[in-house]
Amino acid sequence: MGFQDMDYVLSRSARTLTYRIGEFVHVCAMYLGIAVLVTIAACVVVPSMRAQFNQLYTGLVQTLRPEAVKYDAYSQAVWPADKTEPNLSEEGEDLSQTEQQQAVSTYQGFMKNLRASVTGQPIAGVTAAQQQALRSYLARKYKIAYSVAGALIHTAFIVGKEKNLDPQLILAVIAIESRYNPYAESHVGAQGLMQVMTKVHKEKFDIYMEGTLAVLSPEANIRVGAQILSDCIRRRGSLEGGLACYVGATGPSDGGYGAKVLAERRRIALASGIPIRAR
Repeated sequence: MGFQDMDYVLSRSARTLTYRIGEFVHVCAMYLGIAVLVTIAACVVVPSMRAQFNQLYTGLVQTLRPEAVKYDAYSQAVWPADKTEPNLSEEGEDLSQTEQQQAVSTYQGFMKNLRASVTGQPIAGVTAAQQQALRSYLARKYKIAYSVAGALIHTAFIVGKEKNLDPQLILAVIAIESRYNPYAESHVGAQGLMQVMTKVHKEKFDIYMEGTLAVLSPEANIRVGAQILSDCIRRRGSLEGGLACYVGATGPSDGGYGAKVLAERRRIALASGIPIRAR
């Protein structure tokens, strides 16, 4: 083969290689462009899809709620504008309108505690490991959602601090009374998590716009139930006597109710590692 033929072959090979490289670069650029377009489209479409999903979820929740509780302010405490009778504190003293409004403002709704649970907000005096252990225990034993277990724990600790009650005692009462079913109802008409008798304690629901229907709200039920339990303990002078009063026992025996509650509180404390308080 002569030098001219060799030059021709080399030239042809160089052109072929250049063409292949150009073709490869072109394909890469095309796919890169497609990837950029897909990324831009995803950035535009995903938030829209998320918003549509949230709208769909809200619509389903509103549709599936019972007719009596289809309100955005479900179980939010309000102070009726036409209520003129003074409220009384536990010591029997009149509360001013400002004090009444301040007291009412503490009722912030169960959804706030649910958000606190989902976002992992801490509880004062409780470590993250203790909080997680307690949530796991309640969710597993009573077959409730992990996030809801956390919300109920947040609620119990908030209410326990307000009422000077051991939060784990509140959780134990809920366990024995309803096994964490907020819609439970007994044969005598006790309702909700702490099985509150609305016929007997109707006035305790006056601050809720739904009245006694708020008994089906976890937060309202726990607040009212904890108030009843606190009053019972104060009247009877002991935790055991207060539990007997709470279950409606008038004689010396409560049918083992108090023992069941205290045993469950011990199990809760053992599972969580949170020390038991005096009350």
